[in-house]
Amino acid sequence: MEAGFWHDRWKTGQLGFHEGQVNRMLAAHLGALGLTSGARIFLPLCGKTRDIAWLRSQGYRVAGAELSDVAVRQLFDELDVKPVIARKGDLTLYAAPGLDIFVGDIFDLTAEQLGAVDAVYDRAALVALPEDMRRKYATHLTTITGTAPQLLVTFEYDQTLMEGPPFSISEEGAAQFYQADFHIAMLDKAEVPGGLKGRCPAWEKALLLRPLE
Repeated sequence: MEAGFWHDRWKTGQLGFHEGQVNRMLAAHLGALGLTSGARIFLPLCGKTRDIAWLRSQGYRVAGAELSDVAVRQLFDELDVKPVIARKGDLTLYAAPGLDIFVGDIFDLTAEQLGAVDAVYDRAALVALPEDMRRKYATHLTTITGTAPQLLVTFEYDQTLMEGPPFSISEEGAAQFYQADFHIAMLDKAEVPGGLKGRCPAWEKALLLRPLE
């Protein structure tokens, strides 16, 4: 999607993609990543997700990338945390103890800027991107995170019934972007209550990506 699409969504408060509580797949399956307390988890295209507050409450450090500064300001307000704001190349870093959110185009984020991460949690990134951007994104994400293990949450539904985002991505769809670097296993599949956006039947899936030996 064009950057203007997402900026407009945040400015006008069209936040149908924003969950008001911790994601059920994250809460159920974070343990599959085998992380220890204090591990640093990267959330691409994180918005102001409540998952960040939950991860911090579980003892993890969080890094994120988000296009909209509106979303990030709201995130820190809701966390009741005052960030230190600094320019980092083409990005702006909002930082607090155990929390680093980079604002700008995720494709401008480098491994050096991001720093070491122990895992990736992608609930809102891959499914938000149109097909022609997904491979570029997956390659970039793998590169900047050093092929860190990943908990990937996707939706699957009949794409002819509704236009994305979120877009429908099956296990096979995810595999075409990640199978060269990861073992991929489906952890869970659950029907979306009431359908996706109340418009069509859909299933939410949790996939575990483990780096190849």
